[in-house]
Amino acid sequence: MGSIISSCSSKFILRNIKVFSVGTTEQPEFSRMTIIINAENPLETEQVTKQLNKQIDVLKVSDITEDPHIERELVLIKVNAPTTTRSEIQAVIEPFRAHIVDVALKTIVVQVAGDSEKVAACIDVLRPYGIKQMARTGVTGFIRG
Repeated sequence: MGSIISSCSSKFILRNIKVFSVGTTEQPEFSRMTIIINAENPLETEQVTKQLNKQIDVLKVSDITEDPHIERELVLIKVNAPTTTRSEIQAVIEPFRAHIVDVALKTIVVQVAGDSEKVAACIDVLRPYGIKQMARTGVTGFIRG
């Protein structure tokens, strides 16, 4: 899998990759790549699709931009959280269905999953408390149904 990732990523360096995420599938011998690019026009998307299809280890390439699809991202956010602000933080993350997954003396870690807009909005409401660390998985997804 490493060689295919290296080969694909080198072709996209000039294409302004927005997201490149890889994970195992329901079949352990296969991995699914989700690649989101900033394409100026449909021809660029078509060119990228053709380049991917030329790769030996690639089984299928699908542009799902216009198809009904589900996409999600996960983010872990370590936030400054003295005991006096923890209940307030819990209240502001609740509309995002985010959860506190770790508590330390001076910080908490919040986990939120959803589409990129939801994740970004949750990050924005936590920013005033002081974000110490953040790790984002990148978007993954597939066609609905």
